[in-house]
Amino acid sequence: MLVSEILRIKGSTLFTATPDMSVKDAVHSMAEQDIGSLVVMDKGKLVGMLTFRELIKVLDERGAELKSLAVGAIMEANPLTADPHMEVNALRGAMLERHARYIPIMEAGTLMGVLSFHDVAKAVFEEQSFENRMLKSYIKNWPDEEETAAQSS
Repeated sequence: MLVSEILRIKGSTLFTATPDMSVKDAVHSMAEQDIGSLVVMDKGKLVGMLTFRELIKVLDERGAELKSLAVGAIMEANPLTADPHMEVNALRGAMLERHARYIPIMEAGTLMGVLSFHDVAKAVFEEQSFENRMLKSYIKNWPDEEETAAQSS
């Protein structure tokens, strides 16, 4: 399965922030949209990711300052990205290795969407469930050895 297949099912709604946007406004946007991340864009280019991980870290370290900070001060500046033609198993491995929960999907410098670990897990689960149903159906209709021997005689 390719990353592009998950994106097609999920849809292409994107939620973004700019590096100079206030963290207060970013948090409000995330809460309002019920999302766990914002892609940080500057002049049409991906420059970072803001996720609840960065928010919790800065809340712990500098809680009183949180609302006066800019997104650019706390975002992950070098987020893991993926190509839509990437195999999902390769993406899963990269996400696990980097502890990344949200991955911007980029094609030739253009942001195509964002996949969460949940999106990937759901797609893999659904694909495996489909394969299991097909295999069970195939096995259920498998002719037994006696039928096969009788038909060959």
